Amino acid sequence: MDRKGENFTLLGKKTTDYKTNYAPEVLETFKNQHQENDYWVRFNCPEFTTLCPITGQPDFATIYIAYIPGKWLVESKSLKFYLFSFRNHGSFHEDCVNVIMKDLIKLMAPKYIEVQGKFTPRGGISIDPYCNYGQPGTKWEELASRRLYEHDSKPKERFN
Repeated sequence: MDRKGENFTLLGKKTTDYKTNYAPEVLETFKNQHQENDYWVRFNCPEFTTLCPITGQPDFATIYIAYIPGKWLVESKSLKFYLFSFRNHGSFHEDCVNVIMKDLIKLMAPKYIEVQGKFTPRGGISIDPYCNYGQPGTKWEELASRRLYEHDSKPKERFN
């Protein structure tokens, strides 16, 4: 997952070759042209699917990703392919959001990032895991602590 720069392998391709199992290697970045500014980048991914690691049944969710970039930003088509790669991957909801966050931290070293999954109910209950991260020793670490403490599991209010 060290694909940094603007040598995109997915953007502009006419054919679609979706990976059908967890594939962090498809993630790509591009350089932040406004590193002197602090600003939010938000993705709402309403068609996320993964498999229950016990039953093999599909789980559906909207994944909300919000981050304050550092030097790099994630290229959106590669993010789409990455999220699609969970389709045949067996993983609990809580694991999915933490893996997504950790992969994006490793990829682009954002100042701050938060990831939430709003999973559709199965068996009469829904699960909405939330995780976040701020660069240690910075104001972003303090922001992460505050937002985690204040988190209320209402993604539409928090992310929009």
